[in-house]
Amino acid sequence: MKVYLDSIGCRLNQAEIEKFASQFHALGHQIVALPAQAELAIINTCTVTTEAASDSRQKIRQAGKAGCPRIIPVGCLSTLEKESLQNLQGVEMVISNDDKDQLLSLALGQFLSEDHFHYREPVQGSRRRIRAFIKAQDGCDQHCTYCVTRLARGKSRSVQVEEVTADIRAAENAGAQEAVLSGVQLGGWGRDLSPPKSIVDLVTSVLAQTSIPRLRLSSIEPWSLPETFYSLWENPRLCQQLHLPLQSGSVAALKRMGRENTPDSYREIVAKIRRIVPEIAVTTDIIVGFPGETVCEFLESVQYVEAMGFAGGHVFSYSGRTGTPSELLPDKVDPKVKKERSQIMRDVIERAKNTYQRDSLGKTVNVLWERSEKVNGEFWNLSGWSGNYLRVTARSPKNLENEISRVELVRCEPNGVSGIIV
Repeated sequence: MKVYLDSIGCRLNQAEIEKFASQFHALGHQIVALPAQAELAIINTCTVTTEAASDSRQKIRQAGKAGCPRIIPVGCLSTLEKESLQNLQGVEMVISNDDKDQLLSLALGQFLSEDHFHYREPVQGSRRRIRAFIKAQDGCDQHCTYCVTRLARGKSRSVQVEEVTADIRAAENAGAQEAVLSGVQLGGWGRDLSPPKSIVDLVTSVLAQTSIPRLRLSSIEPWSLPETFYSLWENPRLCQQLHLPLQSGSVAALKRMGRENTPDSYREIVAKIRRIVPEIAVTTDIIVGFPGETVCEFLESVQYVEAMGFAGGHVFSYSGRTGTPSELLPDKVDPKVKKERSQIMRDVIERAKNTYQRDSLGKTVNVLWERSEKVNGEFWNLSGWSGNYLRVTARSPKNLENEISRVELVRCEPNGVSGIIV
């Protein structure tokens, strides 16, 4: 059977569809790049914002319009809005997060034996990635007042270290040069195990039991990190990037959000990691227009973000989600004001990213090439990511896609930094 896979949202969703691709391939099915080529389409949905939910529905509709006869939405939106998705054109069944692990048996009546586990078959089409996204954790035990993901994915659950390392070995055997550990609350990995463990145990085991050249951590919440966490970067295979969601630089706004961090505690974590790993790229997430956000709170957040010197980040306008406590809060911010504040904050993040890029000029970094394009039959334009998450471009007389090169960074470009392969 020809199967099309697509995903909306977080890196965990990407990790899940990569797992689906490997499972379908192991049972003899073909992964195709377009829904028009497919007999079955699996859409891993998202509902973290109204925009993500809308994008999820659009992906389902596009698969139906392309003529795919069988469409199965899975994931977060499928969990919370099952009935509405069931009525969309071509939808055969809707599978929630609770049943996602039984996708093959529910969709095809097929089962994987142990011999089928731990392949890696890259997803085709727009979701194809050179880097391997590995699911290490699911769910969340926090109670951020704006977040619907906890409702969709449930309590925090850790993937056993043996399964994580086996998946990374499979990716490595398939040629992957980098694995990205992904989860909803990745920093909480191991707390539900008996005896309890920590993210340090997982990363240490992965680095010891695999030889993949690069390991990257996806988003980690900035609290309850053990002291030994910071020593992980003594291993050069761990990428020099840390994504720590801040959400707001305002003390009052963070309290209404139900966040465990304060601006002061967050600053201390960033200062500590920068002392140990001076060139680390610290990136973040920011929400603007949260209910009750005053002009003073917004300016407090802007000034804080400016002072932190982030290497990049994502800015979201607050998106109310049914079932979350923040929907009951008074003093909603006008959509026009949210849009204006979003642009101001995006500009702040962009300036900080540009500064980090300028400060990197003249340095030599390792770059994993993810995209290549032949030009005039003479050379290749390459694009990829450095270990500290700089988007780097360069030219080469040969195609180096999925190879790691030493690159001297020479010039800032609109979409990153250009360099010379050395």
